[in-house]
Amino acid sequence: MVAAMAGFAVEDGFLKAAAQEMPLGLVLLLIGLAGIVTFGLQARAAGHPAFPRALISRGMAVRSVFEITGRLFYSLAVALTPISVASAILQATPLVVVLGAAVIFGEKVGLARWLAVAAGFVGVLMILRPGLDGFDVMSLLALTGMLGFAGRDLATRAAPPTLSNAQLGVAGFAVLTLSGVVLIAVTGGLTPPSLVALALTGAAGLFGITGYAALTAAMRTGEVSVVTPFRYTRLVFALILGVVIYAERPDAMTLLGAAVIVASGVFALTRRRPATRIMPPIVD
Repeated sequence: MVAAMAGFAVEDGFLKAAAQEMPLGLVLLLIGLAGIVTFGLQARAAGHPAFPRALISRGMAVRSVFEITGRLFYSLAVALTPISVASAILQATPLVVVLGAAVIFGEKVGLARWLAVAAGFVGVLMILRPGLDGFDVMSLLALTGMLGFAGRDLATRAAPPTLSNAQLGVAGFAVLTLSGVVLIAVTGGLTPPSLVALALTGAAGLFGITGYAALTAAMRTGEVSVVTPFRYTRLVFALILGVVIYAERPDAMTLLGAAVIVASGVFALTRRRPATRIMPPIVD
């Protein structure tokens, strides 16, 4: 799980760099196509079709809408805002999933976990600081992306159980490809990429796909309640990348808010009962 989170954090770093060299929509499009090919070949090697009929369902359509929202807005946040801030806000995803599971699926959530969820949202507000001098409207991109990913995780429950992880990977990267197409259509200005831009995009795709593979291995071989809290190590890697590579300097309020989110999330996840656990994100 730690390797997966490192992979995703490095993917964000390369994505941010690639987006400075060519349109973000094209970056997402190319990474999406690479993921489709990779997981499509994996599915075929296992004797499964890459695009089974089960992908065409109402539940998968809902999941795809949330996936597009999460991918599109979080990618914009990574490209346009400090990577440390975007990653910190993303850490609230499990807390929103807990809230959604209680409201939508009627799962029982004890008082302690409700307090953890509330504390996590306070942490998000500490980072956003709405109405205060430190508020940056661009940080709402990360917030929207986080809500999209939470909706995707909840909608994953509606995914047909016959779908393999590779098939869900194909579906996830197909949605990423579509997100790139949408962004290209909206922003325009498509130009031939340079070799540097292609190399950065290739590196982002490589680390993203590797992170997905590590995440799948972690969820298959480890106990969910044990490995899931280690998802928060992504924030550590993101902070290191932001400070060392992009010279970001998160202020004290941002760091404190991030700490509150992580502590609340770890508490909520470790108190989760196995019988009522939520499926973690398939593609991040």
